[in-house]
Amino acid sequence: MTGRDAGSRSGGELLVAQLEAYGVKRVFMVPGESFLPCIDALHSRRETIETVVCRQEGGAAYMAEAHGKLSGQPGICFVSRGPGAANAAIGVHTAREDSTPMILFIGQVGGDTADRQCFQEVDYRAMYAPLAKWAAQIERADRIPEYLARAWSIATAGRPGPVVLALPEDMLARDTEAPLAALPCPPRARPVAPDLQRLREMIEAAERPLLLLGGPRWSAAARAGVRDFALRFDLPVATAWRRLELFDNDHPNFVGQVSASMPAHQKRAVMESDLVIALGTRLCEPTTINYEWLASPQPRQTLVHIHPDANEIGRVCAPDLGIVSTMDGFAEAAVELAPGPGWHPRRPGAQAAPSPPALPPTPGPLDLNAAARHVAATLPERACVTVGAGNYALYAHRHIAFKGLGSQLAPAVGAMGYGLPAAISAKLHDRDSTVICFAGDGCFQMTMQEFATAVQYRLGIVVLVFNNGLFGTIRMHQERAYPGRALGTALVNPDFALLARSYGAFGATVTRTEDFAPAYDAALAHAKEHAMPALLDLRYDADIILPDRTLSQMRQTGAAA
Repeated sequence: MTGRDAGSRSGGELLVAQLEAYGVKRVFMVPGESFLPCIDALHSRRETIETVVCRQEGGAAYMAEAHGKLSGQPGICFVSRGPGAANAAIGVHTAREDSTPMILFIGQVGGDTADRQCFQEVDYRAMYAPLAKWAAQIERADRIPEYLARAWSIATAGRPGPVVLALPEDMLARDTEAPLAALPCPPRARPVAPDLQRLREMIEAAERPLLLLGGPRWSAAARAGVRDFALRFDLPVATAWRRLELFDNDHPNFVGQVSASMPAHQKRAVMESDLVIALGTRLCEPTTINYEWLASPQPRQTLVHIHPDANEIGRVCAPDLGIVSTMDGFAEAAVELAPGPGWHPRRPGAQAAPSPPALPPTPGPLDLNAAARHVAATLPERACVTVGAGNYALYAHRHIAFKGLGSQLAPAVGAMGYGLPAAISAKLHDRDSTVICFAGDGCFQMTMQEFATAVQYRLGIVVLVFNNGLFGTIRMHQERAYPGRALGTALVNPDFALLARSYGAFGATVTRTEDFAPAYDAALAHAKEHAMPALLDLRYDADIILPDRTLSQMRQTGAAA
């Protein structure tokens, strides 16, 4: 782009024109008077940029973060100053922990009133410094393209993450003739030949190797290339915490999702590994199983860490081999990597994950395992399942065989309220896909107001509310540590099905196993036929806390301990 793109326009018009030039098709927003020039510019470009108006800034930021996960490009969110910026912090925190590209624009007080603690004034550079990769304030309209180019580059390069830009309202109203900036092209690192040779030697010397996949910004080509690499060496493959979509879950080489809550038969395959090839993932607490499996600073296993950001390699666990590479770069370089002549795997990948024991029916009239199995059995290939935080997510993760990018959205940060906004974002990203949201009753009520957003934009998502009247995960930890002394975890809930119907959507209550399948099928059919959301209120005994354990059992174990 050159100076011919220049013309006198307001800062708000220039900012939105720059987003349009970068290929932004959708922004998420809660409107505010502090960035009216941007809203007016979005009105002028409503044919090319869809503006999704949300009910609360936390929901808007979640949707932008989910869009960043799905697209690999920064999710864009606009919020107003002060309270709006504070509400959006949860989405920024999620993007930082999940390594998701995102740009949050915050309206700001004008320069003529700055530093007087005027109405809703906050220093966002200080507020967001620990959460964002970069937080800045644009003081001059003619520097908007410069700041957006830098924000885009920082959000997508290395370990992706969120950028926050504050927009003083007088700057947005000021005219400028500044030209647009070119789209930044992030560097694409790839392994060098000596490192690939050493990696091959390490695999061939290992008794029990394991390939661990994680991190953001995987392309379909990278996923396919890494899968071929794993199969050439017959490697057992695990995914990092809440990155199940990176390898086909029904493949015999698949071990499972690494976490403290993984089933025992999967955990054995992980804990016994003597070589770990960590590809794309940062080595966080859940993925290292609380640093029990991969110890910090020195793991007991041989560790190869491959990551696009050099700062992540060795930051927590010291590797025996560190390689700076994007996922595409590694997949392209690994095409030529194959076992040497006469090599035979010591541990075939087909032995990596033995058949899991069948989960027993959950107690009571509604068997949640049976319900989840029905969802899994009827889920089409073009589908996305979203979850927030809570034990109920295990019903999705233990029963559904995820296979493909975009087949699931889950916050690695463990943030409640994520599932519904993520489902909305997924449906907007692909309106022809089937989108199912698993939500706990506490989790759903964190962002329940965004159900109205799904209705407004006629999004045929299906929401399953796991309703046991508890903040269940916290109650579980209470019973383990302080058996019989629960406080603050009981919930009094509304009639979720009636609430859905009050919005003009489909709503039904399910209390028995035999009623789930017909209710679910009806909800799915209604969502597709009418392009409107549907909700099932799944009511079950509060004693049901995990797919294979009850609170009573945990209380007894805690008391005995």
